[in-house]
Amino acid sequence: MKRNLPIATLLAVSSVTSISAQNPPSGAADKAHAIVALPASIAWGPAPAVLPAGARFAVIEGDPTKSGAFTMRLRMPAGYRIPPHFHPVDEHVTVITGAFYVGMGDAFDASKANELPTGAFAALASGVRHFAFTRGETVIQLHGVGPWGLTYVNPADDPRNKSK
Repeated sequence: MKRNLPIATLLAVSSVTSISAQNPPSGAADKAHAIVALPASIAWGPAPAVLPAGARFAVIEGDPTKSGAFTMRLRMPAGYRIPPHFHPVDEHVTVITGAFYVGMGDAFDASKANELPTGAFAALASGVRHFAFTRGETVIQLHGVGPWGLTYVNPADDPRNKSK
């Protein structure tokens, strides 16, 4: 019976998106916390300018631009493409809905991409060059230890370099 207490407690506060632990030890580097992110409570906004237009973005935990753990989601429309790029830190990807297509290398070649269906997980080491696309609407969750960033293999592919 006592074993179910933590689950019952979590369910009792499931409508709360962030819960601080009671009285963390004095001098603790980080406050102990729990985050519960229910789909209806996730605040979606435009994706960062480093990504092609059309995607929506939500930070679930942390700050991906700073040192430390982060979790974020990316909602991409059908036909969304991310040209070949790499990241300065390891990136972990979980497909929440839809299918995410990922290929390795410096050139975009859809025929060489692997389909990651709903529920799939991938881990990419920092510096691994890859590209991605969707065929239908897709949501992925990205997590890692920041700062996160994205560098295009071909600088001309960077949306920030395109004239408006």
